[in-house]
Amino acid sequence: MTALSIVPAVMATQEPLRNIMYLTGQHPVIPDLTLTSTITHVVLAFMPSGIFNEEEPDPLWPLFLSVAEVRARFRPGTKVMVAIGGWGDTEGFATAARDNSSRQFFAERVAVMVEVTGADGVDIDWEYPGGNGEDYKQVPNSQKAWEATAYPQLLACLRCRLGPSNLLSAAVPGIPRDIALAFTPATVPDIMASVDFLNVMTYDLMNRRDAATRHHTGVAGSLASLDFYLKAGAPAARLNLGFAFYVKYFRVPSDACASSSNGTSTTSTAAADPLPGLGCPTGPMEDPETGADLGRTGGFSYHDRVPDDVAESFLKALAQGTYDERGGGYYYLDDDWDGDNDDDLFWTFDTPDAIARKFPLIVESKGLGGVFAWGLGEDAPEFAHLQALADGVVRSQAGGRARDEL
Repeated sequence: MTALSIVPAVMATQEPLRNIMYLTGQHPVIPDLTLTSTITHVVLAFMPSGIFNEEEPDPLWPLFLSVAEVRARFRPGTKVMVAIGGWGDTEGFATAARDNSSRQFFAERVAVMVEVTGADGVDIDWEYPGGNGEDYKQVPNSQKAWEATAYPQLLACLRCRLGPSNLLSAAVPGIPRDIALAFTPATVPDIMASVDFLNVMTYDLMNRRDAATRHHTGVAGSLASLDFYLKAGAPAARLNLGFAFYVKYFRVPSDACASSSNGTSTTSTAAADPLPGLGCPTGPMEDPETGADLGRTGGFSYHDRVPDDVAESFLKALAQGTYDERGGGYYYLDDDWDGDNDDDLFWTFDTPDAIARKFPLIVESKGLGGVFAWGLGEDAPEFAHLQALADGVVRSQAGGRARDEL
């Protein structure tokens, strides 16, 4: 496979690109208006799903920041939504989706919350309906197969109760093995009938369930994610590409790349020159019985303190990393890591340059309706990745207008 190339843009340019920022309770940092002027939606994360099944939830529906406080910090017209759920939050959704009565009850409570808080809508973060969530070793996917049908039914109840004036979106998985469980040609049309747009989580595409190194938010992997939804019937203009304002690293057995025939990009052909550090075996990263993390992977946002044991290695990754033109991602293999003589460190993250490349290669070529990032405060204090995302939005929209005028 040759380097990723730009295909003729097909994006519709009549509507401005959505530029959505999740604002998290972990990093509730909001920059000034010079950096947020292109943001169209802010999504407050999270409210737990289980509270919407309670008979008497807190009538004030508290958030780490109120909708009014957030709205005052962004340009007029910015939509403020509330995200419900999140990674590992599955039980509340499963309870809500079980039958029509429970779905109606859940939807009623969500609608009340929207009215009380003054939000413009909700983002449903039931990230893994049908299985493969955090508990997939304890609760096998076969016991969750029913959720694939119940998921669009829950969204339909929410849409009915929220009405056409409130926004309804969903954060959805990016890895094909996860997508395939509940997002199929049989279900996606029903899902799209209820939501305004989907936030496709085109990050964490490498995680502790994988056996070889690859980009966690690369271009080739992102395109594969989006193609899955497009082929299942989701309109491109209602899909948003996900960006990660954080870094991931994985411990790799020393000399694993050198001793493995897989030490090449998973997107390259047999005739291509190997790309050291990509496609290298990692060894087990989770407990085979429980699925628990074995401590061989880590991550941090740009607002976090870099863990002491990997701080020096991260500086090397920033200075010496490589952009893979085949798979479309920035990475670095530290084979001289001082932290453990038995392991190397594999780094994978987006630089501002990698973010810029995704607009022509993905957003424009696929005709997507927008982008989003997890999360706004995670990029503090420098906000270099936020700026790159804003610049990409502006350039794509200007390029789209120019094409329309031809």
